[in-house]
Amino acid sequence: MNARPAVLVMLLIASAVSAQDAERIKTTTNAVTTLGQRNQPLYDGAQALLAGDAEEGVKLTLQGLKIAQGKREEESALSNLCAGYIRLRQLDTAMSYCEKLLAQNDKHWRGYNNRAVIYLELKEYEKADQDLKRAEAINPGAHTVKVARAIYMDAVYPVAPAVEIDDRQRRSNDQSEQNH
Repeated sequence: MNARPAVLVMLLIASAVSAQDAERIKTTTNAVTTLGQRNQPLYDGAQALLAGDAEEGVKLTLQGLKIAQGKREEESALSNLCAGYIRLRQLDTAMSYCEKLLAQNDKHWRGYNNRAVIYLELKEYEKADQDLKRAEAINPGAHTVKVARAIYMDAVYPVAPAVEIDDRQRRSNDQSEQNH
């Protein structure tokens, strides 16, 4: 995976972690106060993914998914698993978690963004564009969507340099082609 998708994967993970903010205090409608993380494996998995340890992050996130309490935790786990498996270059598995997430919540912009990254890696640019448009419609200001869009644009519409600073290499290559 080249550097830009790797950076995007880290941004995807970081944005999905928000459901498990460290040392948060949450008051529910039943007036129950929870200190710290409600789902420690999910939180630890997200931290491992952020630290670049995709293998450990996926392992812990799978544990967290098994004990997820509620839709938000489950969606965070599915999103992080998609991003983690992208990082591990297991694109089929990553796709399955994105599909599960989007089947559960078709308004989850991170799911579309993650799936777009997979399509970019597979060079399925039309599908990537469709998912990016969905993500942009749901959350137009999302930084990770903007990064994915930039990667898409670079892949589909590469920019050639407008000014050639040193043409010696090009001339050398042109001359060697003429000699053959």
